[in-house]
Amino acid sequence: MAAVWLGWSRRYGYGVAQAYPYCFRHVTEALSGSRLVQVNPLALALVAARANDTPPAYDPAQVRLAGFGRRFAALLIDWAICLVVAAFYANPQAVPWPPVLVLIVLNTVLIGLFGQTPGMALAGLRCIAIRDGGAIGLGRAFVRAILLALLIPAVVTDASRRGWHDRAAGSVVVLR
Repeated sequence: MAAVWLGWSRRYGYGVAQAYPYCFRHVTEALSGSRLVQVNPLALALVAARANDTPPAYDPAQVRLAGFGRRFAALLIDWAICLVVAAFYANPQAVPWPPVLVLIVLNTVLIGLFGQTPGMALAGLRCIAIRDGGAIGLGRAFVRAILLALLIPAVVTDASRRGWHDRAAGSVVVLR
């Protein structure tokens, strides 16, 4: 339960408790004494808006970034799965695009919703959003998957081991 609370507070911030004093009585009592203070509704809206501007949960000092070897191993495992799945409806030796399409769909759905593919799970990796440390969502996962299918953006990385596909999606691959 503590992990759920910690994740919630990272995403929404502690300003939400100030914006809704009747829901979070123990927080507001510590701030205003034993009685609740009447707050202007405009002030509540401003505090709630400020709570959404929380700093990023991704901190390079707290997580270990994934190296190229593990990332490549995860990609090979995912590619093998895509070849097997594509072989059910097309011959990958005759038509080369079905495994690529399966790879794009697999990465979009699994990374977008769960933060990892089967290959990443076996390699002990997760793909997280830099902003909040959670799953990156389907839209950004689709952009990441298209660029990953091109392969060149994945090979070119920066000092924080993020490829072009990770930078475009606002994600980073970390060790679990």
